[in-house]
Amino acid sequence: MGSSVSSCCGSAEKVEQGCVSASMSSSTWRMFSYKELHAATNGFSEENKLGEGGFGSVYWGKTSDGLQIAVKKLKATNNSKAEMEFAVEVEVLARVRHKNLLGLRGYCAGAGAGAAEQRMIVYDYMPNLSLLSHLHGQFAADVQLDWRRRMDVAVGSAEGLVYLHHEVAPHIIHRDIKASNVLLDSDFAPLVADFGFAKLVPEGVSHMTTRVKGTLGYLAPEYAMWGKVSESCDVYSFGVLLLELASARRPLEKLPGGVKREIVQWAAPLAERRKWDRLADPRRVVEAAALCVQGEPDRRPDMRVVVSILRGDADAAAGAGTKKDQPVRIKSIKYADHLMEMDKSSVYYGDDDDDEEGDIDDDEEVEEYSLMDDKSSMNFGVFGAMPVHQTMQDPYVKSFGGEGGIKN
Repeated sequence: MGSSVSSCCGSAEKVEQGCVSASMSSSTWRMFSYKELHAATNGFSEENKLGEGGFGSVYWGKTSDGLQIAVKKLKATNNSKAEMEFAVEVEVLARVRHKNLLGLRGYCAGAGAGAAEQRMIVYDYMPNLSLLSHLHGQFAADVQLDWRRRMDVAVGSAEGLVYLHHEVAPHIIHRDIKASNVLLDSDFAPLVADFGFAKLVPEGVSHMTTRVKGTLGYLAPEYAMWGKVSESCDVYSFGVLLLELASARRPLEKLPGGVKREIVQWAAPLAERRKWDRLADPRRVVEAAALCVQGEPDRRPDMRVVVSILRGDADAAAGAGTKKDQPVRIKSIKYADHLMEMDKSSVYYGDDDDDEEGDIDDDEEVEEYSLMDDKSSMNFGVFGAMPVHQTMQDPYVKSFGGEGGIKN
């Protein structure tokens, strides 16, 4: 973890004094006061709530100068782990500058109502919410994601990960790539969001061992079972996302009898038998997904190759091991039974002691998890999928009738 992050998990005064960090000076974001955000969201009213999850709640708001924002209001806690995750997300958001990554509009770290310490992160509001909303949520029946848009979402999200893995310094591992963390703007352009679990990769380190965080169904097997994290873990998660995007199936589904099946296990035999119609795919999406979700990290491509395959580069596909007219084989590894049986909605806040190594051979299993299943992930993300359309009240329109209500 970068030193600027590690030193920032203390009081609000530390955050406000700039330790989140000195390298982040930019005119594109600023600090907000609690009073400003309270006014912008109508006092964090239920009518303005976009989503809710283990981290807290997200509210739609409008600033006094007319900017529509989303305010992620974290649960009040004095827990050092929660402080660290807040500092990490602000640090990463302020570092990244890419058209397919959700940047930071601002943050608030100070006393709120009743003098309680508040932690809030401010983003631009995304009117089309998340990919999850269109695949499994309130917009699924509208079928707004045609194949052209789905391919644009796939390529744009992949390019955002290329930037994190290969272009920004230090490199960044997202650790929680999933449908609810891919937001869609008014033109359906994708923006990868929610960097609370992100890891900054020190120079010369190929992978690290850390406590497991993320969403079951998307986790790479070496990470879920042994806590070994690298850029390849994001590649695996992205492969699951591609299968989800192509098939509109959930990453983890419950079969009759209570048996749970991962989307990778469902897709593997269909891809090998070339049942493209069953996968509902332009073939290159499944070819890219098949390479990403290989059980062995060394067999996965990096995100630059994935982007080339999604753009239709036959040479890139061949170089990565996929040849025309040959079966697409997915060598998958099933999650251990104890992962499937555990309480996946629980969140662990403890010391995040990470071992950073250039090469790790230790197979010691990591005991603490922060896992969410695919159902709870409906509410985990910057903008959760809401079950009904809501009318959000504009705090700067005196009469809330007519144009004052903003329809989702």
